[in-house]
Amino acid sequence: MTDLREITFAETDLDALKDAEGRVAVFVNGAGQLGRGARRLNRLTRGAMERAVAGEAFAKASQGDVVTLAFPVGMAADAVDIIKLERRADVAEARKAGAIVARLAGSSAVTVLGETLTRLPELVLGLALRGYGFTARRSDKGKPLAPARILCGKPDETEAACKAALAVAEGVFFTRDLVNEPANVLTTTAFATRLEGLRDLGVEVEVLEEDTLAELGMGALLCVGQGSVSPSKVVVMRWKGAEGDPLALIGKGVVFDTGGISLKPAGGMEDMTMDMGGAGVVSGVMKALALRKAPAHVVGLVGLVENMPSGSAVRPGDVVTSMKGDTIEVINTDAEGRLVLADVLWYAQEHVKPAAMVDLATLTGACIIALGHENAAVLSNDDGLADAFLKAAGAEGEGAWRLPMGKAYDDQLKSNIADMKNVGGRPAGTITAAQFLRRFVKDDVPWVHLDIAGVASLKGDSTLAPKGATGWGVMALDRLVRDRFESTEKGGA
Repeated sequence: MTDLREITFAETDLDALKDAEGRVAVFVNGAGQLGRGARRLNRLTRGAMERAVAGEAFAKASQGDVVTLAFPVGMAADAVDIIKLERRADVAEARKAGAIVARLAGSSAVTVLGETLTRLPELVLGLALRGYGFTARRSDKGKPLAPARILCGKPDETEAACKAALAVAEGVFFTRDLVNEPANVLTTTAFATRLEGLRDLGVEVEVLEEDTLAELGMGALLCVGQGSVSPSKVVVMRWKGAEGDPLALIGKGVVFDTGGISLKPAGGMEDMTMDMGGAGVVSGVMKALALRKAPAHVVGLVGLVENMPSGSAVRPGDVVTSMKGDTIEVINTDAEGRLVLADVLWYAQEHVKPAAMVDLATLTGACIIALGHENAAVLSNDDGLADAFLKAAGAEGEGAWRLPMGKAYDDQLKSNIADMKNVGGRPAGTITAAQFLRRFVKDDVPWVHLDIAGVASLKGDSTLAPKGATGWGVMALDRLVRDRFESTEKGGA
């Protein structure tokens, strides 16, 4: 597990600024007004700060732009970073500022003068998230991150306010680690073992093995993994921080996807280690809820399989029977994620009895064509739940866009020999995939499907993450739980 940078909180000590090591970050508004700490830094640097913010360049700078005083005279620090930020910056601006602090600091110690800011917990979250680096498979793991020290007026209150945000950050890191791992390390068995570790946090974890899945009739899920030596599994994680019917979070966990007999092109196939991104997000949310002791009842379910070509692999044209009892003609073995989700969705309704369900999957390339890497696709049978998720995603700065559903799209899934096909052709591929899943959702169960193919992992840096796994969805789903599914009366955990 990649650890968060150590972050401590202390009363603002102006006399100690002279001896602060590493970097010092200070925030100045557009008017160039200097707070108490900034005025002390200005004296220590013999007026250099005042000159830096008085110029036309700083006046024209955007929120989050930085002026760096390197090796400031009169200080032990290597640099003072002056970040333009209004005192009442919004959530996105505050998180971006924290990410800038982390990026500039690298592995060095950093002292943050936070006395002028009202959204300090958001800045701390950005600082924590941007400090991520996946080094587990490198022989040279680099320097460990030196601590960050937050100087503020009420350190105890600020630390308490940041506790929940840092719990969510740990959930994001858990997701990123899972998604970044290579498939020879994160096998289905290794994935399940990591999830069993959540028991230490009070999460109930049950691992359903292949013999149990066969008894349950999960023919759709099992057909995906039958060509692999890695056993297929379903892991059920329950956080019972309140009574009542739970929210079910369901994730596609294809630890590697070759496409099966419908083999993918070789170019870029190495990226298919991230095809368990939906299961990774569910896992991260469960960890975050447990760490912050959320007063909510949430069950996470992940279907863990590997899609490989072999003499025992499912073939195009095969017909399999789902747990629901519906038969499916497998037209394309590379449309395997929906087969996994179909059985896990049905299991959740039969055995968990959820109040609502949200599933996540790196499901379709069509989603990337439609929405690029800025937004996940949102499809739903319930306007209220869909709107609540979109609101949560918007509040957390995680892009999401709702797509339509309807009978015309459903008609594309008609099969001549089975109840349905697993693909509906090229038109509206993201929508027809959701229409397939819709057949495994009971009419009275509110449900949202999230296609995260374009947002789970990126080729370049984003504001809050280096290139690679983003952890998209952990913050939005944690917010959805807080906004819609938390109780005022806690249950046993």
